[in-house]
Amino acid sequence: MLAFNQLEGENPQYIANASKLEILTLNYNFLTVAIPTNLGNLRELRSLFLDHNQLTNEPGEPELLFLNSLVNCRMLKYIDVGFNPLNGVLPNSIGNLSSTIEAFDIRNAHIYGLIPTSIGNMSGLISLFFNENNLTRYIPPEIGKLKQLQGLYLFNNKLQGHIPEAVCHLSNLVELEMDGNELSGSIPECLGNLGILLYLSLGSNKFSPKFPSSLWKMSGLLYLNMSHNSIEGEVPPTIGELYLSGNHFSCQVPSRLGELQRLKSLDLSNNSFSGSIPLSITNLMSLEDLDLSLNALSGIIPKSLEKLSYLTSINVSFNDLEGEIPSGGVFVNSTLLSFLGNKGLCGIHILEIPACPITNPGQQSVSKKLVLKIVTPMVISFFLIFLLVSIWIMKRKKKGKSKDVEKVLEIKTYQLISYHEIQRATNNFDGSNLIGEGSSGTVYKGTFSSGTTVAIKVLDLENEQVCKRFDTECEVMRNVRHRNLVPVITTCSSDYIRAFVLKYISNGSLENWLYREARHLNLLQRVTVMLDVAMAIEYLHHGNDTAIVHCDIKPANVLLDEDMVAHVGDFGISKILAESKSMTQTETLGTLGYIAPEYGSEGIVSASGDVYSYGIMLMEILTKRRPTDEDICNENLDLRKWIIQSFSGTMMDVVDANLFCEEEQITRKSEICIASMIELALDCTKEMPESRITMKDVVKKLSRIKNTFLERHNI
Repeated sequence: MLAFNQLEGENPQYIANASKLEILTLNYNFLTVAIPTNLGNLRELRSLFLDHNQLTNEPGEPELLFLNSLVNCRMLKYIDVGFNPLNGVLPNSIGNLSSTIEAFDIRNAHIYGLIPTSIGNMSGLISLFFNENNLTRYIPPEIGKLKQLQGLYLFNNKLQGHIPEAVCHLSNLVELEMDGNELSGSIPECLGNLGILLYLSLGSNKFSPKFPSSLWKMSGLLYLNMSHNSIEGEVPPTIGELYLSGNHFSCQVPSRLGELQRLKSLDLSNNSFSGSIPLSITNLMSLEDLDLSLNALSGIIPKSLEKLSYLTSINVSFNDLEGEIPSGGVFVNSTLLSFLGNKGLCGIHILEIPACPITNPGQQSVSKKLVLKIVTPMVISFFLIFLLVSIWIMKRKKKGKSKDVEKVLEIKTYQLISYHEIQRATNNFDGSNLIGEGSSGTVYKGTFSSGTTVAIKVLDLENEQVCKRFDTECEVMRNVRHRNLVPVITTCSSDYIRAFVLKYISNGSLENWLYREARHLNLLQRVTVMLDVAMAIEYLHHGNDTAIVHCDIKPANVLLDEDMVAHVGDFGISKILAESKSMTQTETLGTLGYIAPEYGSEGIVSASGDVYSYGIMLMEILTKRRPTDEDICNENLDLRKWIIQSFSGTMMDVVDANLFCEEEQITRKSEICIASMIELALDCTKEMPESRITMKDVVKKLSRIKNTFLERHNI
């Protein structure tokens, strides 16, 4: 086994002379040139792991010739050649590979062309990873012959046509992922017969129009993603995550949603749902995130939603809701962005929302003239606001595009506060209230006269670049809202001060917890924190009409609240990418050690740069080693190379000793968790930006790592 070394150069042809070799592991190196076509000489080979290198196909050959050679390896069980620039076509000969093969992984390998019909001959397959390539045309019905298959991963290709009903013959299927293709037609009703299917992801295709009623029968389904299709109809009652945004649902929100007892995330945004918000939603006691924005819902917001103790995020913006906004539960920390674009909402706990009228018989004797003086300007103001919103809604309905939301969000949504209010809140910027200091300014803890405790970030006005960052951060923060981002309550801008008023997050920064706190984060806490951070970045990259690149992901910009939930902040050097662009350029770099290689050489900013920074931080949180540590730099290494080099020894010598309590026994299960996270970090920090995974995949992988860790520890 030669994995996780720094092997470079060509893959030696003489390996094929080791005729008794059973396991060949060369993954996570820097090997280049073509995969040998004489591997078939290894007749006793059982496992072939060549993934995560720079290996290629034979020059000038469209077919992957090394697969032809592997036909001779009749004892082979595992093939993993993913994450290599193979740039070739799958040969028909894969149907002649040994029936003993259980896992075939060729993901993210620049594969193009068709999926061969001979794939149906690989009868022993349990897992098939063809995802993140350029496969085209149709899914062959012969895939239904793979009776042992438990995981089928075809997402992020260019597959067309319909899902063949033969897929319904895969009775052992647990995970089916086909999102991010160009599939069309109806989703087969027979998918409901897949009795042990837990994970179904068909989002971002062209399916239409009916939601298969048979999915109601899938009592074990935990995850369903049908977002960004043209689906309409009903949904199954027992899943844990439901994503139906960007479809054509035009009915009322089904009351049966209240039966989804395990539901944690419900996203019905950007449809045409009408009627009221069903009271049955308040039965979803596990619900954490609720997004009903961009629909045509009417009536009131049910006050009983306050009782959902796990609900931390709600968005009902751009509907026709009216009445008082509840003031308890999730609504306590909600901002105007959650309610924007509703004509009749009122409430007192959100400053930008008009207060609800108070009916008092004693007030009827008040002079009508006085009433007119007060009411008339308000009516005119509300009429103008209503007129503007109505015009915008008409434009949105005409265009049918959610990009119009951005134009409305450009209206200033924060009520500015004065310099004197900030001065009073911080006791004239008293040193006892200072909680942070950096190159761009200082952060104070402040308390307003209402008793609300906040964090106040005061920028250094003498620094011109910092003042420009104020405008950037305002632009970013008015367009985003997520439970793992630091919420901006309001701003202050005058000749004397530029400041942000932020939600006070009491447990300080992740950097303090790693290097300054007497207390330490255990392994589960670190996994959870990094999952929170990943979800925040995923939202920035993929959760808006235009991608937002943070540009400065590091532990100092991650804050932990009283429940140890992580929140990403400091958007001062962020970039908003134009819709048609995946990258831009910058003169303002992030923090040394976390900057992606392409930033320094060309000033290129893209989402993959954030992925790189996240990967570095993931390594840091596991090893408690800064990327700028002197001993790493003295050896002409970066943190990634140091990790790879150190893995040649004992893994537990590399990680932070404080991951485990003194009395806690280090188990094999913990080691598997750490190794999986290190592998994920290496995927994030590949040299070439196009070779790195996306934050969507980071969230998906880290969620599985966490769930596996919890299951193995019976937590």
